[in-house]
Amino acid sequence: MAAPTADKAPRMFEQTFKNLDDVLWKEAGCSSELDYTEQSSWILFLKYLDDLEQEYEQEAELGDIPYEYIIDAEYRWSTWAAPKKDGKPDRDNAKTGPDLIRFVDNKLFPYLQSFKESASSPETIEYKIGEIFSEIKNKFASGYSLRDALELVDQLTFGSQAEKHELSALYESKIKNMGNAGRNGGEYYTPRPLIRVMIQVVQPRIGERVYDGACGSAGFLCEAFNYLRYAPDGSSRPLKTDELDALETRTLYGKEKKSLAYVIAVMNLILHGVDAPNIIHANTLAENLADVQEKDRYHVILSAVPNGGKERPEIQQNFPIKTGETAFLFLQHFIKYLKAKGRAAIVLKNTTLSNSDNASKALRQELLENCNLHTVLDCPAGVYQSGVKNVVLFFDKGEPTQQVWYYQLDPGRNMGKTNPLNDNDLKEFIALQSTFADSEKSWSVKIADVDKDSFDLSVKNPNKQEAAALREPQAILDEIAGLDAESKAILDVIRGLL
Repeated sequence: MAAPTADKAPRMFEQTFKNLDDVLWKEAGCSSELDYTEQSSWILFLKYLDDLEQEYEQEAELGDIPYEYIIDAEYRWSTWAAPKKDGKPDRDNAKTGPDLIRFVDNKLFPYLQSFKESASSPETIEYKIGEIFSEIKNKFASGYSLRDALELVDQLTFGSQAEKHELSALYESKIKNMGNAGRNGGEYYTPRPLIRVMIQVVQPRIGERVYDGACGSAGFLCEAFNYLRYAPDGSSRPLKTDELDALETRTLYGKEKKSLAYVIAVMNLILHGVDAPNIIHANTLAENLADVQEKDRYHVILSAVPNGGKERPEIQQNFPIKTGETAFLFLQHFIKYLKAKGRAAIVLKNTTLSNSDNASKALRQELLENCNLHTVLDCPAGVYQSGVKNVVLFFDKGEPTQQVWYYQLDPGRNMGKTNPLNDNDLKEFIALQSTFADSEKSWSVKIADVDKDSFDLSVKNPNKQEAAALREPQAILDEIAGLDAESKAILDVIRGLL
Protein backbone atom coordinates (compact mmCIF):
# COMPACT_ATOMS: atom_id res chain seq x y z
CA MET A 1 0.00 0.00 0.00
CA ALA A 2 1.42 3.37 -0.96
CA ALA A 3 1.63 5.94 1.78
CA PRO A 4 -0.60 8.86 0.77
CA THR A 5 0.95 12.30 0.63
CA ALA A 6 -0.52 15.71 1.29
CA ASP A 7 -1.09 16.20 -2.46
CA LYS A 8 -3.16 13.00 -2.61
CA ALA A 9 -5.28 13.76 0.46
CA PRO A 10 -8.96 13.53 -0.41
CA ARG A 11 -10.61 16.83 -1.24
CA MET A 12 -13.33 16.04 1.31
CA PHE A 13 -10.82 15.85 4.16
CA GLU A 14 -9.09 19.03 3.03
CA GLN A 15 -12.37 20.93 2.68
CA THR A 16 -13.51 19.70 6.10
CA PHE A 17 -10.36 21.13 7.70
CA LYS A 18 -10.91 24.47 5.93
CA ASN A 19 -14.53 24.58 7.04
CA LEU A 20 -13.46 23.77 10.59
CA ASP A 21 -11.04 26.70 10.57
CA ASP A 22 -13.85 28.95 9.33
CA VAL A 23 -16.00 27.91 12.30
CA LEU A 24 -13.13 28.51 14.73
CA TRP A 25 -12.34 31.88 13.15
CA LYS A 26 -15.86 33.07 13.97
CA GLU A 27 -15.67 31.74 17.54
CA ALA A 28 -14.93 34.47 20.10
CA GLY A 29 -12.88 32.18 22.33
CA CYS A 30 -10.37 31.36 19.56
CA SER A 31 -8.06 34.15 18.42
CA SER A 32 -5.15 32.54 16.56
CA GLU A 33 -3.89 29.49 14.68
CA LEU A 34 -2.66 28.13 18.01
CA ASP A 35 -6.22 28.17 19.37
CA TYR A 36 -7.56 26.64 16.15
CA THR A 37 -5.14 23.72 16.39
CA GLU A 38 -5.74 23.24 20.13
CA GLN A 39 -9.51 23.12 19.80
CA SER A 40 -9.39 20.99 16.65
CA SER A 41 -7.13 18.57 18.51
CA TRP A 42 -9.43 17.64 21.37
CA ILE A 43 -12.40 17.22 19.04
CA LEU A 44 -10.35 15.12 16.60
CA PHE A 45 -9.04 13.04 19.49
CA LEU A 46 -12.54 12.12 20.71
CA LYS A 47 -13.69 11.23 17.20
CA TYR A 48 -10.58 9.10 16.72
CA LEU A 49 -11.16 7.40 20.07
CA ASP A 50 -14.73 6.52 19.12
CA ASP A 51 -13.60 5.04 15.78
CA LEU A 52 -10.86 3.09 17.59
CA GLU A 53 -13.31 1.66 20.11
CA GLN A 54 -15.68 0.59 17.35
CA GLU A 55 -12.76 -1.12 15.59
CA TYR A 56 -11.82 -2.94 18.81
CA GLU A 57 -15.45 -4.01 19.32
CA GLN A 58 -15.63 -5.48 15.81
CA GLU A 59 -12.38 -7.40 16.35
CA ALA A 60 -13.72 -8.75 19.65
CA GLU A 61 -16.96 -9.88 17.99
CA LEU A 62 -14.99 -11.83 15.39
CA GLY A 63 -13.36 -13.74 18.22
CA ASP A 64 -16.66 -14.04 20.09
CA ILE A 65 -15.14 -12.04 22.97
CA PRO A 66 -17.11 -9.38 24.86
CA TYR A 67 -15.62 -5.90 24.48
CA GLU A 68 -15.56 -3.45 27.38
CA TYR A 69 -15.63 0.15 26.21
CA ILE A 70 -13.11 2.62 27.64
CA ILE A 71 -15.65 5.46 27.52
CA ASP A 72 -19.01 5.11 29.25
CA ALA A 73 -22.05 5.26 26.98
CA GLU A 74 -23.16 8.76 28.06
CA TYR A 75 -19.79 10.25 27.05
CA ARG A 76 -19.17 8.46 23.77
CA TRP A 77 -18.90 10.51 20.61
CA SER A 78 -21.83 8.67 19.07
CA THR A 79 -24.01 9.64 22.04
CA TRP A 80 -23.41 13.35 22.64
CA ALA A 81 -21.39 14.63 19.67
CA ALA A 82 -22.97 12.89 16.69
CA PRO A 83 -26.08 10.87 17.54
CA LYS A 84 -27.51 9.02 14.55
CA LYS A 85 -30.94 7.75 13.57
CA ASP A 86 -31.19 5.39 10.61
CA GLY A 87 -27.59 6.31 9.75
CA LYS A 88 -28.34 10.03 9.54
CA PRO A 89 -27.65 12.84 12.05
CA ASP A 90 -30.31 12.83 14.77
CA ARG A 91 -30.62 16.56 15.42
CA ASP A 92 -33.58 16.07 17.76
CA ASN A 93 -31.32 14.33 20.28
CA ALA A 94 -28.14 16.31 19.61
CA LYS A 95 -27.25 18.84 22.28
CA THR A 96 -26.59 22.35 21.01
CA GLY A 97 -26.37 25.95 22.19
CA PRO A 98 -25.91 26.55 25.95
CA ASP A 99 -26.91 22.94 26.75
CA LEU A 100 -23.95 21.64 24.76
CA ILE A 101 -21.45 24.00 26.41
CA ARG A 102 -22.73 23.08 29.90
CA PHE A 103 -22.41 19.37 29.12
CA VAL A 104 -18.86 19.74 27.76
CA ASP A 105 -17.57 22.00 30.54
CA ASN A 106 -19.37 20.52 33.54
CA LYS A 107 -19.66 16.84 32.70
CA LEU A 108 -17.56 15.67 29.72
CA PHE A 109 -14.22 17.29 30.59
CA PRO A 110 -14.32 16.40 34.33
CA TYR A 111 -15.20 12.80 33.41
CA LEU A 112 -12.30 12.52 30.95
CA GLN A 113 -9.89 14.21 33.37
CA SER A 114 -10.62 11.50 35.94
CA PHE A 115 -8.95 8.87 33.72
CA LYS A 116 -5.54 10.18 34.75
CA GLU A 117 -6.11 8.99 38.31
CA SER A 118 -7.79 5.68 37.47
CA ALA A 119 -5.43 4.53 34.67
CA SER A 120 -3.19 1.56 35.45
CA SER A 121 -0.04 3.23 34.05
CA PRO A 122 1.13 6.27 32.03
CA GLU A 123 1.65 4.02 28.99
CA THR A 124 -2.08 3.33 28.57
CA ILE A 125 -4.56 5.11 26.31
CA GLU A 126 -6.66 5.76 29.43
CA TYR A 127 -3.84 7.79 30.97
CA LYS A 128 -3.38 9.77 27.74
CA ILE A 129 -7.09 10.64 27.79
CA GLY A 130 -6.86 11.92 31.36
CA GLU A 131 -3.63 13.82 30.70
CA ILE A 132 -4.94 15.55 27.57
CA PHE A 133 -8.17 16.73 29.16
CA SER A 134 -6.36 17.86 32.30
CA GLU A 135 -4.17 20.14 30.19
CA ILE A 136 -6.64 21.59 27.72
CA LYS A 137 -9.74 23.72 28.06
CA ASN A 138 -12.80 24.08 25.89
CA LYS A 139 -12.57 27.58 24.36
CA PHE A 140 -15.88 27.44 22.53
CA ALA A 141 -18.23 30.01 24.02
CA SER A 142 -21.02 29.30 21.54
CA GLY A 143 -22.67 25.90 21.61
CA TYR A 144 -23.90 26.54 18.08
CA SER A 145 -20.33 26.97 16.78
CA LEU A 146 -19.28 23.84 18.67
CA ARG A 147 -22.18 21.91 17.15
CA ASP A 148 -21.02 22.99 13.66
CA ALA A 149 -17.45 21.86 14.48
CA LEU A 150 -18.62 18.48 15.78
CA GLU A 151 -20.67 17.79 12.65
CA LEU A 152 -17.68 18.65 10.45
CA VAL A 153 -15.29 16.37 12.34
CA ASP A 154 -17.87 13.58 12.30
CA GLN A 155 -17.37 13.44 8.51
CA LEU A 156 -13.78 12.29 9.04
CA THR A 157 -12.97 8.60 9.42
CA PHE A 158 -9.91 6.95 10.93
CA GLY A 159 -10.74 3.41 9.86
CA SER A 160 -7.68 2.66 7.73
CA GLN A 161 -3.98 3.48 7.89
CA ALA A 162 -4.37 5.36 4.61
CA GLU A 163 -7.03 7.62 6.09
CA LYS A 164 -4.88 8.28 9.16
CA HIS A 165 -1.96 9.17 6.91
CA GLU A 166 -4.10 11.52 4.85
CA LEU A 167 -5.40 13.23 7.96
CA SER A 168 -1.89 13.42 9.42
CA ALA A 169 -0.72 15.36 6.34
CA LEU A 170 -3.48 17.92 6.88
CA TYR A 171 -2.77 18.10 10.59
CA GLU A 172 0.91 18.70 9.83
CA SER A 173 -0.09 21.68 7.68
CA LYS A 174 -2.01 23.10 10.64
CA ILE A 175 1.07 22.71 12.85
CA LYS A 176 3.17 24.45 10.21
CA ASN A 177 0.73 27.35 10.14
CA MET A 178 1.22 27.72 13.88
CA GLY A 179 4.77 28.81 13.14
CA ASN A 180 3.33 31.94 11.53
CA ALA A 181 0.78 32.59 14.27
CA GLY A 182 2.79 34.99 16.43
CA ARG A 183 3.29 34.46 20.14
CA ASN A 184 5.35 31.27 20.46
CA GLY A 185 3.94 29.42 17.46
CA GLY A 186 7.31 28.91 15.76
CA GLU A 187 8.59 26.70 18.57
CA TYR A 188 6.18 23.95 17.51
CA TYR A 189 7.58 23.52 14.02
CA THR A 190 11.00 22.44 12.78
CA PRO A 191 11.15 22.32 8.96
CA ARG A 192 10.49 18.75 7.89
CA PRO A 193 13.27 18.65 5.24
CA LEU A 194 15.78 19.38 8.02
CA ILE A 195 14.30 16.67 10.25
CA ARG A 196 14.34 14.14 7.41
CA VAL A 197 18.00 14.75 6.63
CA MET A 198 18.92 14.39 10.31
CA ILE A 199 17.13 11.03 10.37
CA GLN A 200 18.88 9.92 7.16
CA VAL A 201 22.25 10.50 8.81
CA VAL A 202 21.55 8.74 12.13
CA GLN A 203 19.54 5.91 10.48
CA PRO A 204 17.32 4.61 13.31
CA ARG A 205 16.32 0.95 13.17
CA ILE A 206 13.32 -0.98 14.43
CA GLY A 207 14.25 -2.47 17.77
CA GLU A 208 16.04 0.71 18.82
CA ARG A 209 14.54 3.35 21.10
CA VAL A 210 14.28 6.84 19.60
CA TYR A 211 13.94 9.83 21.95
CA ASP A 212 13.20 13.56 21.86
CA GLY A 213 13.24 15.23 25.28
CA ALA A 214 11.88 18.53 23.89
CA CYS A 215 9.45 17.02 21.42
CA GLY A 216 7.12 19.98 20.78
CA SER A 217 4.59 18.79 18.21
CA ALA A 218 6.47 15.46 17.83
CA GLY A 219 7.77 16.30 14.36
CA PHE A 220 11.00 14.33 14.88
CA LEU A 221 9.16 11.27 16.19
CA CYS A 222 6.55 11.36 13.41
CA GLU A 223 9.23 11.61 10.72
CA ALA A 224 11.16 8.78 12.40
CA PHE A 225 7.97 6.70 12.25
CA ASN A 226 7.60 7.47 8.53
CA TYR A 227 11.27 6.58 7.90
CA LEU A 228 10.84 3.20 9.58
CA ARG A 229 7.35 2.45 8.21
CA TYR A 230 7.62 3.57 4.58
CA ALA A 231 10.19 3.12 1.80
CA PRO A 232 11.53 6.18 -0.08
CA ASP A 233 8.99 5.59 -2.86
CA GLY A 234 6.14 5.84 -0.34
CA SER A 235 5.30 2.15 -0.22
CA SER A 236 4.85 0.40 3.11
CA ARG A 237 7.85 -1.57 4.28
CA PRO A 238 7.10 -5.32 4.60
CA LEU A 239 7.38 -5.42 8.38
CA LYS A 240 6.69 -8.56 10.37
CA THR A 241 3.91 -8.43 12.97
CA ASP A 242 6.37 -8.19 15.87
CA GLU A 243 8.34 -5.45 14.08
CA LEU A 244 5.20 -3.39 13.48
CA ASP A 245 4.16 -3.88 17.10
CA ALA A 246 7.63 -2.75 18.24
CA LEU A 247 7.46 0.34 16.01
CA GLU A 248 4.04 1.37 17.27
CA THR A 249 4.59 0.66 20.97
CA ARG A 250 8.29 0.50 21.95
CA THR A 251 10.28 2.69 19.55
CA LEU A 252 9.28 6.36 19.85
CA TYR A 253 9.59 8.27 23.14
CA GLY A 254 9.25 11.93 24.01
CA LYS A 255 8.82 14.47 26.77
CA GLU A 256 7.20 17.89 26.52
CA LYS A 257 6.79 20.58 29.16
CA LYS A 258 4.10 22.79 27.60
CA SER A 259 0.48 21.71 27.69
CA LEU A 260 -0.56 22.71 24.17
CA ALA A 261 2.52 21.16 22.58
CA TYR A 262 1.95 17.96 24.55
CA VAL A 263 -1.62 17.61 23.30
CA ILE A 264 -0.60 18.32 19.70
CA ALA A 265 2.27 15.80 19.94
CA VAL A 266 -0.05 13.04 21.14
CA MET A 267 -2.61 13.79 18.40
CA ASN A 268 0.10 14.01 15.73
CA LEU A 269 1.51 10.58 16.59
CA ILE A 270 -1.97 9.07 16.79
CA LEU A 271 -2.69 10.28 13.27
CA HIS A 272 0.57 8.69 12.13
CA GLY A 273 -0.59 5.32 13.47
CA VAL A 274 0.67 5.21 17.08
CA ASP A 275 -2.45 4.49 19.16
CA ALA A 276 -0.97 5.21 22.63
CA PRO A 277 2.07 7.48 22.13
CA ASN A 278 4.89 7.29 24.68
CA ILE A 279 4.85 11.04 25.30
CA ILE A 280 5.25 12.24 28.88
CA HIS A 281 4.03 15.66 29.97
CA ALA A 282 6.91 16.82 32.16
CA ASN A 283 9.78 19.26 32.52
CA THR A 284 12.65 17.19 31.14
CA LEU A 285 15.25 19.33 32.89
CA ALA A 286 13.76 18.64 36.33
CA GLU A 287 15.33 15.16 36.23
CA ASN A 288 18.60 14.73 38.12
CA LEU A 289 21.21 13.32 35.77
CA ALA A 290 22.85 11.51 38.68
CA ASP A 291 19.81 9.21 38.81
CA VAL A 292 19.97 8.08 35.17
CA GLN A 293 20.47 4.32 34.78
CA GLU A 294 21.27 2.19 31.74
CA LYS A 295 17.62 1.18 31.33
CA ASP A 296 16.74 4.86 30.90
CA ARG A 297 19.02 5.39 27.91
CA TYR A 298 18.21 5.51 24.18
CA HIS A 299 19.88 4.31 20.98
CA VAL A 300 18.95 7.42 18.96
CA ILE A 301 18.23 10.99 20.05
CA LEU A 302 16.72 13.57 17.68
CA SER A 303 15.74 17.03 18.85
CA ALA A 304 15.65 20.78 18.28
CA VAL A 305 16.60 22.40 21.57
CA PRO A 306 14.53 25.43 22.67
CA ASN A 307 16.50 28.66 22.29
CA GLY A 308 16.72 31.53 24.73
CA GLY A 309 15.23 29.85 27.79
CA LYS A 310 16.59 30.31 31.30
CA GLU A 311 16.31 27.84 34.16
CA ARG A 312 16.18 28.49 37.89
CA PRO A 313 19.05 27.52 40.24
CA GLU A 314 17.20 24.48 41.62
CA ILE A 315 16.95 23.07 38.08
CA GLN A 316 20.64 23.76 37.45
CA GLN A 317 21.53 21.59 40.44
CA ASN A 318 20.48 18.54 38.38
CA PHE A 319 23.48 19.00 36.05
CA PRO A 320 27.25 18.63 36.40
CA ILE A 321 27.86 21.83 34.42
CA LYS A 322 25.81 24.59 36.08
CA THR A 323 24.27 27.12 33.71
CA GLY A 324 20.95 28.88 33.34
CA GLU A 325 20.97 28.44 29.55
CA THR A 326 18.24 25.94 28.65
CA ALA A 327 19.99 24.77 25.48
CA PHE A 328 23.17 23.83 27.36
CA LEU A 329 21.20 21.89 29.97
CA PHE A 330 19.38 19.97 27.25
CA LEU A 331 22.67 19.07 25.56
CA GLN A 332 23.96 17.64 28.86
CA HIS A 333 20.68 15.74 29.25
CA PHE A 334 20.97 14.22 25.78
CA ILE A 335 24.60 13.17 26.21
CA LYS A 336 23.70 11.47 29.49
CA TYR A 337 20.62 9.72 28.06
CA LEU A 338 22.42 8.38 24.99
CA LYS A 339 23.56 4.76 25.10
CA ALA A 340 27.17 3.85 24.38
CA LYS A 341 27.54 3.86 20.56
CA GLY A 342 24.21 5.67 20.38
CA ARG A 343 23.68 8.33 17.67
CA ALA A 344 22.33 11.84 18.07
CA ALA A 345 21.38 14.79 15.86
CA ILE A 346 20.56 17.97 17.78
CA VAL A 347 19.60 21.44 16.50
CA LEU A 348 21.19 24.23 18.57
CA LYS A 349 21.80 27.95 18.24
CA ASN A 350 25.09 28.48 16.35
CA THR A 351 26.60 30.49 19.22
CA THR A 352 26.76 27.22 21.18
CA LEU A 353 29.95 26.53 19.23
CA SER A 354 31.69 29.77 20.21
CA ASN A 355 30.31 31.26 23.46
CA SER A 356 33.23 32.16 25.72
CA ASP A 357 31.67 31.68 29.18
CA ASN A 358 33.04 28.89 31.34
CA ALA A 359 29.92 26.72 31.12
CA SER A 360 29.96 26.83 27.29
CA LYS A 361 33.64 25.90 27.13
CA ALA A 362 33.19 23.07 29.65
CA LEU A 363 30.22 21.72 27.69
CA ARG A 364 32.13 21.69 24.39
CA GLN A 365 35.02 19.94 26.14
CA GLU A 366 32.59 17.35 27.55
CA LEU A 367 31.10 16.76 24.10
CA LEU A 368 34.48 16.38 22.39
CA GLU A 369 36.00 14.09 25.04
CA ASN A 370 33.03 11.73 25.53
CA CYS A 371 31.43 11.76 22.08
CA ASN A 372 32.53 11.72 18.47
CA LEU A 373 31.18 14.99 17.07
CA HIS A 374 31.64 13.89 13.48
CA THR A 375 29.43 16.41 11.64
CA VAL A 376 28.29 20.02 11.99
CA LEU A 377 25.61 21.28 9.58
CA ASP A 378 25.58 25.08 9.52
CA CYS A 379 22.13 26.44 8.60
CA PRO A 380 21.36 29.94 7.28
CA ALA A 381 19.09 32.28 9.22
CA GLY A 382 15.96 31.69 7.11
CA VAL A 383 15.63 27.99 7.90
CA TYR A 384 13.62 28.83 11.04
CA GLN A 385 10.88 31.47 11.09
CA SER A 386 12.54 33.06 14.13
CA GLY A 387 15.48 34.09 11.97
CA VAL A 388 17.96 32.63 14.48
CA LYS A 389 20.98 30.93 12.93
CA ASN A 390 21.24 27.29 13.99
CA VAL A 391 23.63 24.39 13.61
CA VAL A 392 22.90 20.67 13.71
CA LEU A 393 25.36 18.63 15.76
CA PHE A 394 25.70 14.96 14.79
CA PHE A 395 27.55 12.84 17.32
CA ASP A 396 28.03 9.27 18.53
CA LYS A 397 28.66 8.47 22.18
CA GLY A 398 31.60 6.52 23.54
CA GLU A 399 34.70 7.68 21.66
CA PRO A 400 36.45 11.07 21.72
CA THR A 401 36.28 13.32 18.68
CA GLN A 402 39.32 13.25 16.41
CA GLN A 403 38.00 15.33 13.53
CA VAL A 404 34.86 17.39 12.79
CA TRP A 405 33.40 17.66 9.28
CA TYR A 406 31.55 20.90 8.57
CA TYR A 407 29.01 21.69 5.86
CA GLN A 408 27.80 25.24 5.28
CA LEU A 409 24.29 25.10 3.83
CA ASP A 410 23.83 27.78 1.16
CA PRO A 411 20.78 27.20 -1.09
CA GLY A 412 21.69 30.26 -3.16
CA ARG A 413 18.58 32.20 -2.22
CA ASN A 414 17.06 34.06 0.69
CA MET A 415 14.82 31.71 2.64
CA GLY A 416 11.74 32.61 4.62
CA LYS A 417 8.03 32.00 5.02
CA THR A 418 7.30 32.13 1.27
CA ASN A 419 10.54 30.42 0.22
CA PRO A 420 11.18 27.67 2.78
CA LEU A 421 13.83 24.98 2.97
CA ASN A 422 13.13 21.98 0.73
CA ASP A 423 14.55 18.46 0.39
CA ASN A 424 16.57 19.36 -2.72
CA ASP A 425 18.47 22.00 -0.74
CA LEU A 426 20.01 19.22 1.36
CA LYS A 427 20.87 16.66 -1.32
CA GLU A 428 24.49 17.79 -1.61
CA PHE A 429 24.92 17.61 2.16
CA ILE A 430 23.71 13.99 2.21
CA ALA A 431 25.94 13.05 -0.73
CA LEU A 432 29.08 14.60 0.79
CA GLN A 433 28.43 13.65 4.42
CA SER A 434 28.54 9.91 3.75
CA THR A 435 32.29 10.17 3.01
CA PHE A 436 33.05 13.48 4.78
CA ALA A 437 34.20 14.86 1.45
CA ASP A 438 35.70 18.35 1.05
CA SER A 439 34.10 20.90 -1.28
CA GLU A 440 33.54 24.64 -1.52
CA LYS A 441 30.91 24.25 1.22
CA SER A 442 32.53 21.50 3.30
CA TRP A 443 35.80 21.00 5.16
CA SER A 444 37.28 19.14 8.12
CA VAL A 445 38.96 20.37 11.31
CA LYS A 446 41.26 18.17 13.39
CA ILE A 447 40.60 18.43 17.12
CA ALA A 448 44.36 18.53 17.67
CA ASP A 449 44.24 21.96 15.99
CA VAL A 450 41.39 23.29 18.19
CA ASP A 451 42.39 25.70 20.96
CA LYS A 452 42.36 23.76 24.24
CA ASP A 453 41.45 26.81 26.33
CA SER A 454 38.35 27.91 24.43
CA PHE A 455 37.38 24.71 22.57
CA ASP A 456 36.01 27.09 19.95
CA LEU A 457 34.20 25.08 17.24
CA SER A 458 32.63 27.99 15.37
CA VAL A 459 31.99 27.68 11.64
CA LYS A 460 34.85 29.17 9.61
CA ASN A 461 34.83 28.06 6.00
CA PRO A 462 38.44 28.06 4.76
CA ASN A 463 37.23 27.79 1.16
CA LYS A 464 35.18 30.97 1.30
CA GLN A 465 36.96 34.22 0.61
CA GLU A 466 36.70 36.44 3.64
CA ALA A 467 35.65 40.06 3.33
CA ALA A 468 38.54 42.52 3.27
CA ALA A 469 39.69 43.38 6.75
CA LEU A 470 38.64 46.78 8.07
CA ARG A 471 41.39 49.37 7.75
CA GLU A 472 42.59 51.78 10.37
CA PRO A 473 40.77 55.18 10.32
CA GLN A 474 44.05 57.07 9.71
CA ALA A 475 44.78 54.99 6.60
CA ILE A 476 41.32 55.82 5.25
CA LEU A 477 41.83 59.54 5.94
CA ASP A 478 45.25 59.46 4.26
CA GLU A 479 43.70 57.83 1.16
CA ILE A 480 40.93 60.44 1.05
CA ALA A 481 43.52 63.22 1.31
CA GLY A 482 45.55 61.64 -1.51
CA LEU A 483 42.45 61.36 -3.75
CA ASP A 484 41.58 64.99 -2.99
CA ALA A 485 45.11 66.06 -4.03
CA GLU A 486 44.82 64.07 -7.28
CA SER A 487 41.42 65.63 -8.01
CA LYS A 488 42.81 69.13 -7.42
CA ALA A 489 45.75 68.50 -9.76
CA ILE A 490 43.44 67.26 -12.52
CA LEU A 491 41.13 70.27 -12.11
CA ASP A 492 44.15 72.63 -12.30
CA VAL A 493 45.18 71.00 -15.62
CA ILE A 494 41.66 71.34 -17.01
CA ARG A 495 41.50 75.02 -15.99
CA GLY A 496 44.82 75.61 -17.76
CA LEU A 497 43.34 74.28 -21.00
CA LEU A 498 40.35 76.65 -20.90
